[in-house]
Amino acid sequence: MGMPCQVNSILKLDSSQGYPEELVQGSRHHAQKQGYRIMPIDVPISLVDENWLAWADIKIFRLVWENGKTSLDFEIERVYPTPILTKT
Repeated sequence: MGMPCQVNSILKLDSSQGYPEELVQGSRHHAQKQGYRIMPIDVPISLVDENWLAWADIKIFRLVWENGKTSLDFEIERVYPTPILTKT
């Protein structure tokens, strides 16, 4: 029997999952996603909103799989001057 999981190279969040209200370089945040996800740790990846707009680079410093969810803590490394559309 296998374990279902996704491999993600960006962090896409909406407000219910922990998208930060304010993007401030150096601030730390917590988020939670359904399912098990493999994500890079200590490497900058894009933070994307529900409209697929990337607003910042973040670094995940803690990732936990538990009870069918992935919990993670991340720090904002860089805030973009303008958002970047990542998916059309």
